[in-house]
Amino acid sequence: MKDEGGRVPQHVAIIMDGNGRWAKKRMMPRTYGHAQGSRTVERICEDAYRLGVRYLTVYAFSTENWKRPPEEIETLMDLLRDYMKDCIKTSKKNNMRVRIIGDISRLDADLQESIRALEEASRNNTGLNFQVALNYGGRDELLRAAKRLAGQCLRGELTAGALADMQEKDFENYLDTRGIPEPELLIRTSGEMRLSNFMPWQLAYAELYFTDVLWPDFNKKELQKAIDYYNKRDRRFGGI
Repeated sequence: MKDEGGRVPQHVAIIMDGNGRWAKKRMMPRTYGHAQGSRTVERICEDAYRLGVRYLTVYAFSTENWKRPPEEIETLMDLLRDYMKDCIKTSKKNNMRVRIIGDISRLDADLQESIRALEEASRNNTGLNFQVALNYGGRDELLRAAKRLAGQCLRGELTAGALADMQEKDFENYLDTRGIPEPELLIRTSGEMRLSNFMPWQLAYAELYFTDVLWPDFNKKELQKAIDYYNKRDRRFGGI
């Protein structure tokens, strides 16, 4: 799909950074920044789809985020609960399919139930494919994939020969993102220039775009800037 700026990446991933700093600049608690950031997520989903993006994946809560103050974690979980309450209706209205990547087993039982209900309710929607990374860490994902492989071997479901012949495309079926194309563009807000353990396998060949804009201020114009940057890149993928 194309717009006036050129080719639009099929899959965009975003590290949503800067909620706390955005709030601090306004003399408000960090939790206020997270609430504003959640509203930005809703807007960017609509903007991305209108621009022609088919898959959007956002880094909402990492395996390392459990180290944050308990009150901040509680606020984030309450925001997630609110989102889950509304998202089934929103996903139906916008024809959006929602999937969660990460290990949800550490989340409270009511959240796990809401996640499963949302994924089931939206699974046949054909609009934007929206992935939310919750309790997600790239190393944790790879470790869980390796454990699933080992379990299949121990149960005799996977032979040594099949394991020896396994290709990258086969291993990808053990990842949280199985069936989802790899991101072509990664955006990170707030000026930080690192992946922070976000989808290291899937982002191996993605274009990386870093902006000083804090996440609550990110908008369609900033998204278009990132897509324009993507279009300027000359990719050879190891060739000449």
